[in-house]
Amino acid sequence: MSGLSQSLSAPAALAVDNLHQQKRLWLSKLMVDNFRNYQQAQLQLDAPAVVLTGPNGAGKTNLLEAISLLAPGRGMRRARREHWPNARAEPPHWAVAATLQCADGEVQIGTGVTADTTHGGRVMRLEGQTVSQTEIGDYISVSWLAPHMDGIFADSPSARRRFLDRLVIAFDPAHIGRMARYEKALRQRAYLLSEGQADAGWLQSLEAVLAETAVAVTAARQTLIRDLNQEAEKGWLGFPGMRLDLVGNTEQWLAEMPALRVEDKLIAAAKTARLAGDAAMPGPHASDVQAVHLASQTPAYLASTGQQKALLIAVVLAHARLQERRLGKSPLMLLDDVAAHLDADRRSALFEAVGLLGGQCWYSGSDEQQFDGLTGKAQFVTVRPASRSDQTPEFEVK
Repeated sequence: MSGLSQSLSAPAALAVDNLHQQKRLWLSKLMVDNFRNYQQAQLQLDAPAVVLTGPNGAGKTNLLEAISLLAPGRGMRRARREHWPNARAEPPHWAVAATLQCADGEVQIGTGVTADTTHGGRVMRLEGQTVSQTEIGDYISVSWLAPHMDGIFADSPSARRRFLDRLVIAFDPAHIGRMARYEKALRQRAYLLSEGQADAGWLQSLEAVLAETAVAVTAARQTLIRDLNQEAEKGWLGFPGMRLDLVGNTEQWLAEMPALRVEDKLIAAAKTARLAGDAAMPGPHASDVQAVHLASQTPAYLASTGQQKALLIAVVLAHARLQERRLGKSPLMLLDDVAAHLDADRRSALFEAVGLLGGQCWYSGSDEQQFDGLTGKAQFVTVRPASRSDQTPEFEVK
C-alpha cells in the first residue's frame, strides 16, 4: 500500500441493519490531505461504527480530530491553527473532506486552509461553496469524548464553559457568533482600560454590547441546560442520572428580573467597576458549570474518578439523545481511547447506548480486544504508523 495515498473499502460481509434508513447521520467517505501526520489518506465507509486501533502515536486521534473539524468550532483539541498542517506541506495547507449521508440525502462537506491563502484562515465548504460555520452546523454535529476531558468537572471553570458552549452550538449554531462578539468586545474593553486613556463614550458603547450579548449567551446556555437536565435526570443503561447547574451573577439576575433590567444591571456594574479602577465585570465569561450525581447528591468535583467519567459520558449521551428527538438527527460520535478507562460492564453499556443512537460512532484504542463487543457491528481499521517521515500512516481494514 502506498505511503502517500490509500483508498480503503468496507468489507462487503459486514453486517449492517438497514444502515441508510436507521443511521441518519454518517460519513460514507473521508479524505484527509496534509493534516498533522497524514499527507493523503482516504477511507470508504459503510458501517454504523468505526473502530480505529493501533499503537500510540500512529495517528488515530489525529484522524478523529480531522473529523471534528468538519463541524463548527475549533475541534476536539482546540489546537492552534499552525499545528494542523503536515510538517512537509509547503506552503502550510491542509484539507479534510467527507461525503455526509443524512436524512436529506448525500452532502459534500469540507474544511481546511488552501495553499494560496493570504490570511491562513480556515474555510468551510458545502457542496463546493464556501459557507459559514453556522450554515455547516445545520447539516452536521459532532460530539466527542477524549482523555483530556476526564477531569473536566474538577478542571477550570473556563474548560467547563467551553464544554457547555459546544453543547449549545449543536442546537443553536448562531451561538458561535454570539460568543465571538462577546469575547471580542471583552478584549477591546480590557485593552482600552489597560491603556488608561480610553474615551468614556467608547467604553460605554462596548459595555452596552457586552450587556446585550451577555444576556443572549446566558439565555442560550440556560435553555440547553434545562432541556438537557430533563433528558439526563433518570440516567440511561447504567449511566447515572445527573444535573447541570449554571452559576453566576447574570444567571441569578435573569431568574429574578426581565432581560432588559439585567442588561441595565450589567452596564451599571461594569461602569462602577471601571470607575473604581477595576477591569473586571460580571458576565458569562465568569460563570461556572457544576454537575451533581443525582442518586447520591454528590457534586461532581467531589466524586470519584470513575463517577466523574460516568457523569461525563451521561452528559454526552443525553445530549445526543436530545438531538435525536429535537432535531431529528444524532451527532457523529468520536470516542477517543474511552473504552480503556471503563470496566467490562460499562464498556458493554456504552456500546449498547451508542448503538441505539442515530449517528455513526468512531472509537479509538490501542487494544482491539476492548472492542470485542462490536465484532460484526463495526468496521475495524488498524492504523499503522508511517515508517519514514516522508510517508503517511497506513490503514488495514479487517
